[in-house]
Amino acid sequence: MSSGPVDITFDERMRRGGDAAVREACRFFMRDDKVYDSLRRIAKRLTEPRVPYAVAGGMALVAHGYDRTTDGVYIIVRQDGLDRIHAELEGLGYVRPFSGSKQLKDTTSSVRIEFPVTGQFPGDGKPKPIAFPDPTHAAVEVEGINYVRLTTLLELKLASGMTNTGRLRDLADVQDLIRALKLPRSFVDQLDPYVRSQFLSLWDAITPESDQR
Repeated sequence: MSSGPVDITFDERMRRGGDAAVREACRFFMRDDKVYDSLRRIAKRLTEPRVPYAVAGGMALVAHGYDRTTDGVYIIVRQDGLDRIHAELEGLGYVRPFSGSKQLKDTTSSVRIEFPVTGQFPGDGKPKPIAFPDPTHAAVEVEGINYVRLTTLLELKLASGMTNTGRLRDLADVQDLIRALKLPRSFVDQLDPYVRSQFLSLWDAITPESDQR
């Protein structure tokens, strides 16, 4: 006897491709998909107990002007905030994907929600000048949701891609942001010195020499 339909997560559906994945992508760009629903839902839940947070990852790219799909929600929180999230939300629409995980899964959408913690390091996880910031000081509100500031987003993605070959997508995201926002080469002065040479390398790689003068 069948035990009912298997719970397929959003990212699994996207990896399978086909018409279902195309429909989800179209809904994503219309701001009407499961990831957006999950983001709005968790943002509201974090606001109610006043847990400082800043959305990072693919959703932050969209908030800052570059549309691309993403299969999860990434939210920077402090350790005390993460403790409160698990104490107050776990079992109330959210579950850990496995025992001991600091991440959660939205049981309504099956979208995963990951929580990088202030002070931890992007990319290879090893100490470096760039760390996940305190969201209290690194967030900007966009349509009622707190996202990491553009400079912080770029620094995190550059540091991640520079130190982890499995995260080269982060460097591509920076290039796509440069294109989408038409960031000038001088924007490098706003970034931490640790990532400046990587930013310039990516900027130069996609800008014709005639426009670099």
